[in-house]
Amino acid sequence: MTNADDAEMVARLQAGDQAAYAQLVDENAGRIYRLALRMLGSEADAEDVLQETFLSAFKSIENFEARSSLSTWLYRIATNAALMRLRRKEPQQVSVDEPIESDDGELIPRQFFDFCCLPETDLLRDEARAEMMRAIEELPATLRSVFVLRDIEGLSTEETAETLNLSISAVKSRLMRARLKLRERLSIYFAHATEETR
Repeated sequence: MTNADDAEMVARLQAGDQAAYAQLVDENAGRIYRLALRMLGSEADAEDVLQETFLSAFKSIENFEARSSLSTWLYRIATNAALMRLRRKEPQQVSVDEPIESDDGELIPRQFFDFCCLPETDLLRDEARAEMMRAIEELPATLRSVFVLRDIEGLSTEETAETLNLSISAVKSRLMRARLKLRERLSIYFAHATEETR
């Protein structure tokens, strides 16, 4: 959607155009649902976030100032709704498997298995995909939201920062930490999987 299309859509929404509401839902519901599902890992929770997102958007469309695109605004609403659900679910504890933090703040994973060169069929197996989804679900909410928006939904670093109301450097830092955690988690899985096939 171009800026002009966005502006026209916002004007129609703010005027109470029911067809515009239907169009907004049709064009964005799939992406919002996938985002929520990837962040929450539950279809029921993703459906709730989808409904909350559009209800919230419709209630506050009068206050939309177009400082970001309409889709970025919807992503922000959905991400915040998903993060609220995650905060209610997350136990207040720290894992003993956390990576080691060096003096300069770099996170050093505890274990790696080089799965760069595994056959593509191994990486695409249903079991491997399910393991990847479990690994994403285990990320802390702050890292998961950045990873899902940036690496799965394909938003740019700038769009991710805008959606989450973070600085670009914070997005880059969290994305690096998320990727390291996923790499470590999947390294263990692929190491075991490789041993079992020997």
